[in-house]
Amino acid sequence: MRRLVPFGLVIALSSCITPSIPIPPPDPDDMTFDITIDGNGSSNAVLTYPSDSNYASGTVYLQNRSTGFGVFQPVNSDDSIGPTQPLAAKAGDEVIVTIGTPVQTVSTCVVLRQGIQDPTALCTF
Repeated sequence: MRRLVPFGLVIALSSCITPSIPIPPPDPDDMTFDITIDGNGSSNAVLTYPSDSNYASGTVYLQNRSTGFGVFQPVNSDDSIGPTQPLAAKAGDEVIVTIGTPVQTVSTCVVLRQGIQDPTALCTF
């Protein structure tokens, strides 16, 4: 005897395995870092990034690959980022910019420079 599966159950089960559309990683062309040097010669970088609805309710993580240290904070209520807490970093350091949302996490690693980042100067892993 053949048993039939209700059509609604088939639809419900198939919707559970439908992949979500990935969000784009942060674009170096949109990243602006302000690098400052204090009186002791210590250098800090602060990131700003324009509003992007893909990052709503997210958290931004900055990690300096050269030192292993980082900072994190929530994405702003208008879906922009920053100005972030200062990250101990200097020009030439490799900085990973990660944005985690409730459903996905994406990253881009850049070689830090003052101002807008160079999309061709990415980290070497």
